[in-house]
Amino acid sequence: QVQLVESGGGLVQAGGSLRLSCTASGRTLSNYAMGWFRQAPGKEREFVAAVAWSGGTTDYADSVKGRFTIARDNAKNTVALQMNSLKPDDTAVYYCAASRCRLATGTTEAMYEYWGQGTQVTVSS
Repeated sequence: QVQLVESGGGLVQAGGSLRLSCTASGRTLSNYAMGWFRQAPGKEREFVAAVAWSGGTTDYADSVKGRFTIARDNAKNTVALQMNSLKPDDTAVYYCAASRCRLATGTTEAMYEYWGQGTQVTVSS
């Protein structure tokens, strides 16, 4: 089993940047595909970005393409989400997730078995 802990959330003005990090323990991260999801108040949790086990394949939600970048460092057991040009609509709790389907870049929650506790991102206008 893998444990995931997110960090790097906070308050930022619109147009600014934040870098989220997810650190895994318990298992080697290279065994998993990794994803980021987010949940805004009163809304369903939604897919943000995913990366396959090697880092060579990524996928993004249309709403973040060109602004967010997902990257992983298997040697350090971490996956990061670099968020640029942030908008108030990006305000949400961001969750890191791990999938045993390590070749895939899953876009649905059901594909992920392990989840972190989340980190709050607030973008002010």
